[in-house]
Amino acid sequence: MPYIGINTSRQLSDEQREKIKTELGRLITIIPTKTEAATFVDFSEGRTLYKGGVKIDGAIIELRIWHKSEFEDKKKFVEEAFQLFTRELGLKPENMTMNVFECDEVGVGGTLKA
Repeated sequence: MPYIGINTSRQLSDEQREKIKTELGRLITIIPTKTEAATFVDFSEGRTLYKGGVKIDGAIIELRIWHKSEFEDKKKFVEEAFQLFTRELGLKPENMTMNVFECDEVGVGGTLKA
């Protein structure tokens, strides 16, 4: 069920979307029990982002995962993802934020699971 939502000020090429989607699929496996096959990646591009009242070139990323995971695994994923966005899009780490949400319950396959 991992969900990775990417809101960025950038308009991405098909190649950039494919590269980022593929790399995030690989990186999600840093978190035990998480797989690329179960991961949703959602791109929202060309957003107008402000930080401290100033327009920035950046991204707000949201990671949602089912069940609690170890802090160090989530930390490694976040750090690797930030490096990916810096490398592929040239975004500065100070202009990116990633929120991590852990869900105890999730609707999947037509039902609610705990």
